[in-house]
Amino acid sequence: MHSFEQIRSHISARHQLRINDPYLISFDMLLANGTRHQGIYLSELEHEDGRKYLRLSTPIGPLTGMDAKRCLRFNWEQRIGFLAVSDLDGSPYLQLCENRPYEHLCVEEIDLLIAEMGPLGDRMEQAISAGGDAF
Repeated sequence: MHSFEQIRSHISARHQLRINDPYLISFDMLLANGTRHQGIYLSELEHEDGRKYLRLSTPIGPLTGMDAKRCLRFNWEQRIGFLAVSDLDGSPYLQLCENRPYEHLCVEEIDLLIAEMGPLGDRMEQAISAGGDAF
């Protein structure tokens, strides 16, 4: 995978795209239990040196009331994915993200990232929305 168009082609062959913009696509991932969906977003980033990266992200929940120390601890302990904040309708929103350089990206890796991050994002979203301490 050396271009966002190759990634778009791969993803659109497997999922119904909800957003299909030049450098952003998204779809809803049906989770294993069949009753829940998780939004998955893929976008292209460009580094200062011109290298291109794929960012995969999934929304977790509003940042309001989140403990920054716990978020940073999560980032430190994760093998894949990190927490970041984006703006959603004018409010800070927690996202689970992963950035990968195109030059090392293959179809299997994209599929693995989606398979791991979708369910993890859903579990985190459920823990936050239920007020649980699992996060």
